[in-house]
Amino acid sequence: MSIRIGISSGLTAPHSPDDYWRWVDLCEEAGIDSIWHSDQLVGPGVEPIAMLAALAARTKRLRFGTNALVVPYRDPLVVAKQFATIAFLAPGRLLPVFGVGGPFDPYWAATGQPPKTRGQRSNEAIILIRALLEQENVSFTGAHFRYEGAGVSPRPAKPLPLWIGGDSEAAIQRSAAMGDGWLGGFTTPATAADVVARIRAALLETGRSIDADHYGVTVPVRIGGAQDPAVTAQLRARLKIADDIPDADLFATGSPEQVVALFRRFVEAGISKFVALPIAHDPADLLEQTRLVATEILPQVEQR
Repeated sequence: MSIRIGISSGLTAPHSPDDYWRWVDLCEEAGIDSIWHSDQLVGPGVEPIAMLAALAARTKRLRFGTNALVVPYRDPLVVAKQFATIAFLAPGRLLPVFGVGGPFDPYWAATGQPPKTRGQRSNEAIILIRALLEQENVSFTGAHFRYEGAGVSPRPAKPLPLWIGGDSEAAIQRSAAMGDGWLGGFTTPATAADVVARIRAALLETGRSIDADHYGVTVPVRIGGAQDPAVTAQLRARLKIADDIPDADLFATGSPEQVVALFRRFVEAGISKFVALPIAHDPADLLEQTRLVATEILPQVEQR
């Protein structure tokens, strides 16, 4: 099984473009597997697909992905064209993960779109994006999209793996019906093991398969000095996590040995792909935490 650790800057204080590129260059040089960007159209944060195109130009080795692209926000034809373009610029390095977003996301009120249909829109959009990336002409009639002879070019030489995010029952069924992998959010090893088992059971019903090493999770990481209760309290508030879940099951914090221990518990639960979210106070701290992940954690956890 291939075990790899990617990274995101999502839990870091705001940084300038120069700060960001210094961090990207460090990830490229230090052997980090991949960089990940989340999606929030209304509110702070950069647009993820634009960032992936920039990463394709800046890097040579790094892979990059969306964690996760909220697909009901977007037109599937445009997404397919964007993905095909990025895959053309950086073959084999694009890792799309799709989510449906939450019902209270400010996007819905801001645009007047109904959140109740986001699951059905997502299903149709994922079907269309896959078809557009793999077929010359696509015709489709659904409740939300109608295409006749649509196509994008140049298409990727090999099919892109399209992963699904989320741990709801709908996300589990979506993963089994149309996903090539699953990437969980902030969860525990026990919950991750349960979701993996439920996806595998649902796959028996759909007659599909997902590679055994195509299951991943996102893990907040702070190496050293993270036992201060204020750190975990801040994390819980930012990530909207319930107080009854043990910190040791959610946050990879403390010494390198403690951080490695949580990653290994996830591996025992069937997880082999990770997105580490460094808990950093400023851009310099992000660089230091990224160096520590590369030097102290990767050699003990990864198997490539």
